[in-house]
Amino acid sequence: MTIKRMDNVLIVVDDLEAVKAFFLELGLKLEGETTVEGPDIGRLIGIGHVRATLSMLRTADGQGIELDKFHTPEAVRFGPVDMPVNALGLRRIMFAVDGLDALVARMSAHGFELIGRMRYGQSYELAYIRGPEGIIVGLAEQLG
Repeated sequence: MTIKRMDNVLIVVDDLEAVKAFFLELGLKLEGETTVEGPDIGRLIGIGHVRATLSMLRTADGQGIELDKFHTPEAVRFGPVDMPVNALGLRRIMFAVDGLDALVARMSAHGFELIGRMRYGQSYELAYIRGPEGIIVGLAEQLG
């Protein structure tokens, strides 16, 4: 048995529309949305009486971000929304991009926080952006 590829990363959100708009502005495409509920879903994820809305977004090469808004039971938040990058757990998603300057300008114009930028030697130009609900996205443009 071999892992073939990563299909998607799940992010549980409170404001599905705001987070979805953030990822769409970054350039992901909406693959689909649905509401799931019932005992089979509850058994799969280990939570009873589940009802959730899911939005699946994909990059141009097929990598997925699944956004879930739980209606029942309500989602549980651990810690502040603006957790620092060095907090334990999954802290950011990194995308390879072209046109980093224009993308950072566009995201900033939409009110998203630029955490920082740097050049990594002669290899990459990097930027970290904080989106809705504290989600941190890294952007990497290969140089040369």
